Amino acid sequence: MEIWINPACSKCQSALSLLDGEQADYTVRHYLEDPPSVLELEEVLRRLGLEPWDITRLGEPVAAELGLAEWPRTHADRGRWIQALAAHPILIQRPIITVDDESAVVARSREAVLRVTR
Repeated sequence: MEIWINPACSKCQSALSLLDGEQADYTVRHYLEDPPSVLELEEVLRRLGLEPWDITRLGEPVAAELGLAEWPRTHADRGRWIQALAAHPILIQRPIITVDDESAVVARSREAVLRVTR
């Protein structure tokens, strides 16, 4: 199991505490310092069953600078979104947990974290 975190994020800290409480075996990836590649993002999106715009933090200043709120959300534009996430990892929703069984969750709630530990 791997968890992508921003150490300054309270949701990330809560997820780590829950994982520790469940005695889960996990590794931490500080995704702002070690950004995922386009291929890694494509794989995580497949595992999540989501599109890139579903995990994009539109409230970030760089999202406004790029005009992401106005970008089309179509299959044809999917690559453009993924490229933006790879170039600006601050835009990626957090925390994301990937599990050895090929599942993944955006772990912003207690229930989401616990779903991957049991």
